[in-house]
Amino acid sequence: MRLFGTDGIRGEANQYPMTPEMALRVGLAVGYLFRNQGRHRRIIIGKDTRLSGYMLEMALASGVLSMGAEAWLVGPLPTPAVAFLTRDLRAEAGVMISASHNPFHDNGIKIFGSDGFKLSDELEARIEALIREPSLDEGRARREAIGRAHRIEDARGRYMVYLKRSFPEDLDLEGLRVVVDCAHGATYRVAPEILEELGATVIRIGCEPDGLNINRGCGALHPQVLREKVLKEGADIGLAFDGDGDRLILVDEKGRVRDGDYVLACLAVSLKKEDQLPGNTVVATVMSNLGLERFLASEGIRLLRTPVGDRYVVEKMREGGYRLGGEQSGHIVFLDQATTGDGVLTALRVLAVLRRQERPASEVLDLFEKVPQVLINVVVREKRPLSEIEGLAERLQKAEEKLAGRGRVLVRASGTEPKYRVMVEGEDQDLIEALAEEIAAHIRRVLGG
Repeated sequence: MRLFGTDGIRGEANQYPMTPEMALRVGLAVGYLFRNQGRHRRIIIGKDTRLSGYMLEMALASGVLSMGAEAWLVGPLPTPAVAFLTRDLRAEAGVMISASHNPFHDNGIKIFGSDGFKLSDELEARIEALIREPSLDEGRARREAIGRAHRIEDARGRYMVYLKRSFPEDLDLEGLRVVVDCAHGATYRVAPEILEELGATVIRIGCEPDGLNINRGCGALHPQVLREKVLKEGADIGLAFDGDGDRLILVDEKGRVRDGDYVLACLAVSLKKEDQLPGNTVVATVMSNLGLERFLASEGIRLLRTPVGDRYVVEKMREGGYRLGGEQSGHIVFLDQATTGDGVLTALRVLAVLRRQERPASEVLDLFEKVPQVLINVVVREKRPLSEIEGLAERLQKAEEKLAGRGRVLVRASGTEPKYRVMVEGEDQDLIEALAEEIAAHIRRVLGG
């Protein structure tokens, strides 16, 4: 069974593969692979606010030190902060301990190279092979060659300065009332403090992590909490982050929830007007709504689609030299400023558009109508390649025929959980609901749910 999924290694904490023993092996492999890649032998290790983060952080660091590399611990910070600090501190690699939007009892490990980008499939495969290789232990350092650990006290400050510099110098957030929901996760200090320093009045929710409450009924997965607070407080906008801070969901002053597709539309139009959108192209995944694609086309902007996963978006952006990309789920990437999705950076970019245009969020974000979309998560006992699910291809073909070119059908396996995601888009709500239910029911029958 492969350890690395679409976004690193992930699972229930203290159960295989997310055990301290496995974290130690990951640390050994990362230390071995990267200790001779540069002058410093530095490995950055960050985490979100989960209880199990302490356990895995210590195990990872032990493995890194055992190989003679240095472990630089930055504490609870967003995933994009670890990517940034890996470059800023000229480290050989960065490791983030997080299960993103999953509940507290899960955890994960994702790895960045010295350039701040997530590792390629080839490098992940090499690390996985090293983890399983008994001879890896023969490479442990001895005597004075054993590595040292450092805790970087100014890591949060470095990241905050970088973010504030991304905001236009001629603008501020004075007079703006912003509700911030940090999901009791990694942005709980960074996001509100930056907004306040730029002049906003910040109303905080989800900013009291206790190790167990990350993503629980709040944050990007539960924007209704943010919506209620925005309306109650009469705020200008609401910002909801996920547990590791790499995605953002918005709520406008009227209480309407706006996902990554609306953010991409807003920023794409703004960048095109400033002649800052290379190739007049935006990169998104197959999950982005057909309404976004049609709107961008009407503005003379091309939408390129990739498989689900921000790493694939980034790969396509780097190949084509594109500047803006992202996912419907709220991962937005600005390749001129960052190497991975960054929720706080995205918030600042949207707020800058609001300030520049001097218009409310409801007008700036309400640029297109979504084509009706149904998404069903199908939990199964086992996952197989789609081609091996008996009868699925025939049902997908029939569904496409019924949509008659006026919609889309997509089935994909989750990269981190035992489930399939069934998505159907089309202009007839009743039809797409029926098609999605039929496909989901067939998968349950074949694979068990």
